Amino acid sequence: MPPSGNEWLALTTEPILEPELPICDPHHHFWVQRPEPADYQQYLLPDLAADINSGHNVRSTVFVEARSEYRTDGPEEFRPVGEVEFVQGIADESATGAHGEGRAAAAIIGRADLKMGDGVRPALEALQAASPNRFRGIRHSVGWDPHPEVENREVEGLLQRDDYLAGARVLQDMGLILETSVYFPQLPELAEFARQVPDLTIVLNHIGGMMRTGPFANRDDEVIPQWRDGIDAVASAPNVVMKLGGIGMPRIGFDWHTRETPVGSEEIADSVGDWMRHCLDRFGPDHCMFESNFPVDKVSFSYHVMYNAFKRLSQGYSATERAAAFHDTATRVYRIAS
Repeated sequence: MPPSGNEWLALTTEPILEPELPICDPHHHFWVQRPEPADYQQYLLPDLAADINSGHNVRSTVFVEARSEYRTDGPEEFRPVGEVEFVQGIADESATGAHGEGRAAAAIIGRADLKMGDGVRPALEALQAASPNRFRGIRHSVGWDPHPEVENREVEGLLQRDDYLAGARVLQDMGLILETSVYFPQLPELAEFARQVPDLTIVLNHIGGMMRTGPFANRDDEVIPQWRDGIDAVASAPNVVMKLGGIGMPRIGFDWHTRETPVGSEEIADSVGDWMRHCLDRFGPDHCMFESNFPVDKVSFSYHVMYNAFKRLSQGYSATERAAAFHDTATRVYRIAS
């Protein structure tokens, strides 16, 4: 049987580049049992610790909602509180130092349905109560596309609806963060939405929803310019912060997850460097942060290879700019003591 999982990833190893460079990984998940069939069905503190302790100087991480360990009874809008309670316990364990110096889930992003409008406040207050010291906001992804083969996360036009906007304004009033993911054709809609809530910090996941599979396969001549224009539009909104990652997901269009030997950092940097640098140049490094999206991206490469790639592709930036994209932007946005 061919190797899989960590055994497969171990087939490609590299020396750690710039091992002292401080990192805050602003995007990963935990699962006891992943809600849909996928690789890495379970990913808990020992698994994350093995990854963040693999050589890079990862000082802290941010957990982002993953529909994990919801409450199984009670009102529907309060069930996601179970996830924050679960991760709060993991973060407390990590804070003991028993799993290394890096602090896992130093900030926590939960889930609430902004379609509840003004009525979302009690759910947000319950999430806050479950983690008074680490809860920073929620993710409500709005990915939608008319092609039937694309997996939709929400309904069409949600960013333009009054109820969603009202819910976002509650977040804004409470000083919380809105994380979101879209598909790249929606980027102009997100730019307009961001202008309507100028005091709300919006964190855009996974380089703005790049997709080069399904209906967008073999169409780079159209897809990449449309994505670039969308990035430029969103970058004009000063309250949006970009996460640079999510590149290991198969929908990005690379074959890395299918190879006999895992991809190395030089090829990753060559493949996505132009996209990453476009985001860095448009948003500015103080509005960008390199993310792992583990274990989702772990289907394509290991943690140490991924951060080597990020370090390679960012070589042309100053020390201050790189410090921002690898650590300082994330600790500022998520209010993590470094």
